[in-house]
Amino acid sequence: MDGAKAKRRMLQGKGLRAMGDLDLVQVAGWEQYTWLRHGFSTRGGGVSTVYGKAGIVSDLNLGWTKEDSQEAVEENRRRVVKTVGQSADFKMVTVRQVHGVGVQVLREGNDVFEGRLETPTGRAVLEGDGLMTGVTGVLLGIQTADCVPVLMVDVERRVVAAFHAGWRGTVAGIVEQGVAAMGQEYGSRVEDLVAAVGPSIGACCYAVGEEVRGEFRRAFGYAEELFAGDRLDLWEANRRQLVVAGVGAARILVVGECTGCARNEDGGRRYFSHRMEKGLAGRMLSLVGVV
Repeated sequence: MDGAKAKRRMLQGKGLRAMGDLDLVQVAGWEQYTWLRHGFSTRGGGVSTVYGKAGIVSDLNLGWTKEDSQEAVEENRRRVVKTVGQSADFKMVTVRQVHGVGVQVLREGNDVFEGRLETPTGRAVLEGDGLMTGVTGVLLGIQTADCVPVLMVDVERRVVAAFHAGWRGTVAGIVEQGVAAMGQEYGSRVEDLVAAVGPSIGACCYAVGEEVRGEFRRAFGYAEELFAGDRLDLWEANRRQLVVAGVGAARILVVGECTGCARNEDGGRRYFSHRMEKGLAGRMLSLVGVV
């Protein structure tokens, strides 16, 4: 293993800190940006009962899944917004994710405070797989249950972005395009960006077929470096895109917790996993915003 790869592996799973009673995860070091709010949810600390053991009130399902009740999801979302935002006054905005590269920009005056970005029940109206904003009081939310969430922050211009990178979004280059979009919209410079690749399915649990491998081969000259046998490393694929886009490797943290196999001390799953739970899974949210 070369020195750069060894250093990256050391960062995985390190530099993290728990947050609040909901078992939210934050990137240690980002607390120096006192104007920044962020967090990756796990499945602990909510009121949902449909995905765990019968009758156990514990799951923090944040997705509008068909199995869970609207009331439970609303309460879970209220809790996570209050904890991450450190205030109940924050709004959360999400998108209807479509495994593409579309990025929505939330600007002052484009309905962000008029409530027209979500239905009255909190369901997303906008469509895409990325969100960017410099507007204060708004948490951008990306929903996952194995796919890769990537949070990006321009620490000079106080601009934030969140991206949903499943394998399709990854192979289409959503985070690389996201870096370019931040530059175009806000004048963000790559040397001012920090990024975190959040909890998602790891190569340890992510076997793919030749069709997916072929898509990566066509997209990236370094594709074979992302595979070990039939296992695909989406963490490295997205980290590599950030580096290619110009973000310094030392400014990228890979959380390195696999949604397929990460466990709590009691042996229970720490995250929801669509693949491991055969589709019967809740959803996490990765959140970032500006005070």
